[in-house]
Amino acid sequence: MTQQKSKKMELQTVLILLLIGLFAGVLSGVIGIGGGIVIVPALVYFIGFSQRTAQGTSLAILLLPIGLLGVIQFYKAGYVDVKVTAVIALAFFIGSYFGSRIALNVSQEILKKCFAVLLIIIAVKMLFFDKRQDDKKDIQTATTHIS
Repeated sequence: MTQQKSKKMELQTVLILLLIGLFAGVLSGVIGIGGGIVIVPALVYFIGFSQRTAQGTSLAILLLPIGLLGVIQFYKAGYVDVKVTAVIALAFFIGSYFGSRIALNVSQEILKKCFAVLLIIIAVKMLFFDKRQDDKKDIQTATTHIS
């Protein structure tokens, strides 16, 4: 029986899924990640989904307003650029169509390796090549909006 055809989930599976969602939500609220970086690997390694099923499930999660409460908090503090959000959301909408078409025609192994390489590149860039010093500006902006 495949994961798509399973009608009844075991309690252990539900608990694992709740932990994945909670962890992804907390990370999303704290450092702005969650979807692909947390949910996809967790579904592959803890639930046993294929790379394609994990990616499709992660995209389906993004369709719902799961981050709304976190977005409201950042918006109130002045950290959401609505115009940029709208443009990226539109591009994401279109890009996800083409990306899914590509992913469905590539082997599972290549998808996993591409995903892993992308995570490594992002990690190396953030660890060694990201020299921005916007902390003081962010703290001042947050303090202004909270007051």
